[in-house]
Amino acid sequence: MSLASLDQLCQKIGYEFKDTSLLTMAVTHRSFSADNNERIEFLGDSLLNMIIAEALYRRFPGIDEGDLSRIRSVLVSGKTLATIALEFDLGRYLRLGAGEKNSGGQRRASTLADVVEALIGAIYLESGFDVCRERVLAWFAPRLSALNPESSHKDAKTRLQELLQARKQPLPNYQLIETAGADHQQTFVVACSVSLLTSSVSASGSSRRKAEQAAAEQVLLALKEVE
Repeated sequence: MSLASLDQLCQKIGYEFKDTSLLTMAVTHRSFSADNNERIEFLGDSLLNMIIAEALYRRFPGIDEGDLSRIRSVLVSGKTLATIALEFDLGRYLRLGAGEKNSGGQRRASTLADVVEALIGAIYLESGFDVCRERVLAWFAPRLSALNPESSHKDAKTRLQELLQARKQPLPNYQLIETAGADHQQTFVVACSVSLLTSSVSASGSSRRKAEQAAAEQVLLALKEVE
C-alpha cells in the first residue's frame, strides 16, 4: 500500500499511525499473507465490546444488564461494523489475495467488519486504551446519540415478533436452508417467512442465531417498503 493511500485512510478514520506496519497489518486479509489481521482483529473485538459496554452503562443508568447487552449486540454487530467500514470506504484499502479479490472480498460485509475491529486493535497497540476509546466513541457517536432506550435494545427477531402480534398475524417461520464452510468458519443461511410478504427473505451469518437475526432485520425492512 502506498504512503498516499495510508494517509488517505488515516484521514478517514481520524487517526494517524506512526507505525504504518500496524495499519498495513490491520487491512491485510489472511488470503493475502500469513502476516494478517486475524490476531489484531481478535484484540479489537474485545476492546470494542468493552468500550461500547462502558458507554452504554454510563449513558443508560436505568437499564438492566439484559437490555444493555441487547443494545450492545446491535451496536457491535457485523452489520453495523460493515456500515462503518463503508463510510470509511475501507474496501479500497484492503490487501486481499487474488482469489478473494476476484470473488468480491472487498465488498463482503464480514471482511469489512473484521477490518474495523482490526483497526481498533491496531490503534490500541500503538496509543493505548484512552486514545482507542476516544476513536471508537467518535466512530459510534451518531449511533449512540440516536439510541432510543425504549426500543433500541430489542433485537430484530423480537421487534418482528411484536410487529406481527400487533397486526394479529402468525409468528415468523425460520428455516435453515444452507450451511457452508469448514467447521471452524461456517456460514449459515436462514430463510424467514411471514404472512405479510409473498416470498421468504434469506440472510446469512456466522451462526444460525446471527443468520436468523439478519433475516428478521431484512423482513422488517421489506415490510416497511410495502407499507
